[in-house]
Amino acid sequence: MKALVYNGPGKKSLEERPMPQIQMPTDAVVKILKTTICGTDLHILKGDVPTCERGRVLGHEGVGVIEQAGPAVTGLERGDKVLISCITSCGKCENCRKGMYSHCAHGGWILGHKIDGTQAEYVRIPFAETSLYKLPEGVEDEAAVMLSDIFPTGYECGVLNGKIKPGDTVAIIGSGPIGLAVLLTAQFYTPAQIIMVDVDNKRLEVAKSLGATHIINAGDEQAVEKILELTEGKGVDAAVEAVGIPASFVMCEDIVAPGGVIANVGVHGSKVDLHLEDLWSQNITITTRLVDTVTTPMLLKTVQAKKIIPTKLITHRFSLDEIITAYEVFGKAAETNALKVIINAG
Repeated sequence: MKALVYNGPGKKSLEERPMPQIQMPTDAVVKILKTTICGTDLHILKGDVPTCERGRVLGHEGVGVIEQAGPAVTGLERGDKVLISCITSCGKCENCRKGMYSHCAHGGWILGHKIDGTQAEYVRIPFAETSLYKLPEGVEDEAAVMLSDIFPTGYECGVLNGKIKPGDTVAIIGSGPIGLAVLLTAQFYTPAQIIMVDVDNKRLEVAKSLGATHIINAGDEQAVEKILELTEGKGVDAAVEAVGIPASFVMCEDIVAPGGVIANVGVHGSKVDLHLEDLWSQNITITTRLVDTVTTPMLLKTVQAKKIIPTKLITHRFSLDEIITAYEVFGKAAETNALKVIINAG
């Protein structure tokens, strides 16, 4: 089968690999129909994720059809169309029982990280019954791919951890796919203002079209002052960091209101300064989280009911044979205007 393989920092190739085989009775092998590229895959290629070994098939998102199911898999069968969760969960360990699937003792974020992932024609999914979701009627394949990772990540790490509630003022730093997923799901709670911040004016215009009340270019030397002006000098109730660089987190520190929340979503590959000399007395909360995907069933229902339309974030489509080009397009988003790319593998 064809698969996109990580060969060390900055190196990747489309290679022929053996078909994955069931290794445990709870496994399933899924034939991939559609997958995508995540910002985390770019972090791996930069060398920010040293736990990902060379030779690993990348990818942790996708939709496919079950090709084979292990003997202990009773709720799924060959031919079922499924959403592949970016998080693998056994459903039985202490952390899974807490709903913290991201820290499953036997799984967590392992696809495309510690075991071969979804940017291939086939993938093996451990603990299939608790790591796959049957697609309900009315949910398009491409919409479902967006629910593998970015929408539960944006909702859980940004909206829920940000404690967003009606009437709040929210600033989302980063208008990439994750930031836009935060924007769309934050609207479940009718905040009074959603301020989107980015250095890319085209992404900011997309954010405006998706419901942002205000847009601010982070390259403006007065960006922080403009955000504070929008809040009458108080700062924002929720500052969501959706980039993963020091400057964006420090901006969150600069704009959060007393009693507010900084919700970190971004993947950070270098240290960030925490200015406690300014924040120690401000009653703020700082949250971090790796997505648990506990909200995936709910998000599937919202897509089925047309309450959110994830396909609005898709800008490019490629075949699996074109995945190297797809990485180049996704990695140069400022030039290509890419948000999410769909890879058709089936």
